[in-house]
Amino acid sequence: MNKKVAIVTLGCPKNQVDSEIMTGHIGEKYQVVGEPEQADIIIINTCTFIESAKAESIDTILEMAQYKEQGQCKTLMATGCLAQRYGDELLAEIPELDGVMGTGNISEILETIEEAEKTKVRKISADAPAFIYDEAMPRVRLSPKQYAYVKVAEGCDNFCTYCIIPQVRGHFRSRKQESIINEVKAMAQEGVKEVLLIAQDTTRYGKDIYGEYRLPSLIKEIAKIEGIEWIRLMYCYPELFTDDLIEVMKETPKVCRYLDLPLQHAHNKVLHEMNRRGTVEEAEELILKLRRELPDIRLRTTMITGFPGETDEEFKAVLDFAQRIRFDRLGAFAYSQEESTPAAKREDQIPEDIRAQRRDELMKLQLDIAYQQQQRWVGQTLKVLIEEELSDGRWAGRSEGDAPEIDGLVYIHSPIPLEIGVFVQVKVTEADSYDLMGEVVQ
Repeated sequence: MNKKVAIVTLGCPKNQVDSEIMTGHIGEKYQVVGEPEQADIIIINTCTFIESAKAESIDTILEMAQYKEQGQCKTLMATGCLAQRYGDELLAEIPELDGVMGTGNISEILETIEEAEKTKVRKISADAPAFIYDEAMPRVRLSPKQYAYVKVAEGCDNFCTYCIIPQVRGHFRSRKQESIINEVKAMAQEGVKEVLLIAQDTTRYGKDIYGEYRLPSLIKEIAKIEGIEWIRLMYCYPELFTDDLIEVMKETPKVCRYLDLPLQHAHNKVLHEMNRRGTVEEAEELILKLRRELPDIRLRTTMITGFPGETDEEFKAVLDFAQRIRFDRLGAFAYSQEESTPAAKREDQIPEDIRAQRRDELMKLQLDIAYQQQQRWVGQTLKVLIEEELSDGRWAGRSEGDAPEIDGLVYIHSPIPLEIGVFVQVKVTEADSYDLMGEVVQ
């Protein structure tokens, strides 16, 4: 009987793809299970993006370590961004860990497990991050059958002053277009209806290997694949969002009228200190253009509150911007002082309570804006992808304005049973700040 392995995944969808690749490799020799208490080997794929993510990763490692005492676990390993960044410290501070593996060693997971089991030597495998997967690698998708994440590139060259990602993920490197297309074709044959294109900086795709931004042409090729009905763009930096890309979105019905534009701030001085490229004026011009060319587009962004030196006036600029632009979705994060970043070394750190207070004030404003934005869908009929059966003739799904695991849902009343992974037409009857409610159109 093969030994059982469980992978616990933390962090973003990009981390999930890494776990899916590791699961594919592990499944060649081990039995992969979903419950850690059933596993002989437990792997925690960690995150280190902000302080709360680090804390969650460490807490999860300690939680899983209990299964070595109380359960059947014999081998405990940490992988991912926290492992890449703090491998030595993790081994020193958590004796239950049998091994640590960084983001650049994902394809070696099988050998790493076998070595840990055989030698019982606690070891770190954390080479300089250079790994990038291709469609030939084994991969077991962990998302529901109807959608899949497609990582078009790895790493980042932006070096925002608050961010540790380039250090733990390496330089920006695109996958070859043929590799991505072949992967999506295989997904379509498996029944995937929606692909979410992800990277640290999705709009930069192709520049490093083709000498030009290739996201528009990639989208055109994916749109030709039979079975794929939605193409969703995530993590798109505004300064690289070209007119060609807008035109492709406009001309390609399969591209979701949805865009994730992580702006991070709305004051030029702060953006400059963050090492963010582009200005507030340029971002606003892009948004106006997007709404002019794609009137039904839903826009999501993220903002950081309490960046070092942020004044009341500079924070107010964020509130004014949010009030003026009226994003459909906005996520706010209190600045996290990440060691080894330029921003962390500044002496003008904002007290944590003020960072959190500003975050809460921004989110309170956004709650009202989101509610008002949602009302425009009441009375309209939307295409909805069914994802879950609830009770009493109710179902939950997503419109093209809702990214999985991030945005809201569409709650549906239907007199007849619906099928998971199938599209239906839903007339929206009600909306709150996050979700829509409606009825199936017969």
